[in-house]
Amino acid sequence: MRRDALYAWLTLLLARLLLPVAVLRHGRCGRHVAAQWALGLRFPSEDLRGLVPAAHAAFTAARTEALWRDRQLIGLTSGYRDPSVQWRMFLTEIAHTGSEELARQRVLPPEESPHVVGIAMDVRPTEGARWLEAHGWRFGLYRRYDNEWWHFEYWPGGPPPRLPHPGFSRRPHPAQGQRRAV
Repeated sequence: MRRDALYAWLTLLLARLLLPVAVLRHGRCGRHVAAQWALGLRFPSEDLRGLVPAAHAAFTAARTEALWRDRQLIGLTSGYRDPSVQWRMFLTEIAHTGSEELARQRVLPPEESPHVVGIAMDVRPTEGARWLEAHGWRFGLYRRYDNEWWHFEYWPGGPPPRLPHPGFSRRPHPAQGQRRAV
């Protein structure tokens, strides 16, 4: 727990140090840009590419507020996934669990996965996920499954029904027809 608090403190300090440069270069968006720079350094392996533009904007706005207002870090473990990657994950889970039905409780095939659409985000650490669960609704971000504390989806029309797991019957997402960002 101490390590996470130290990382949060250092990331906020870095954002504050970067703030003057960000304000000079980006004006009114300076706080947002400084936060993204600092969070990008804290979570160097995350990849926000492929999220639909509205989901990307919602996620970065939420984590900016979490950092500045509450000193909470939110990193992205997984966002958009290529269909072939999602398919391999699904097949691996079938091999691990021994059945498609059990696998669907943890991983969906590409044609059903919100990661492939570009509206799903797996986040870290757990404190950041707790913050997002409490405040994400203001950005259209909602925890979707009872068995996945890390999984959030962008639903701009209000909260989707909370499901026990990914394989539970789903209603289509409003962005299902949208093209993902490249």
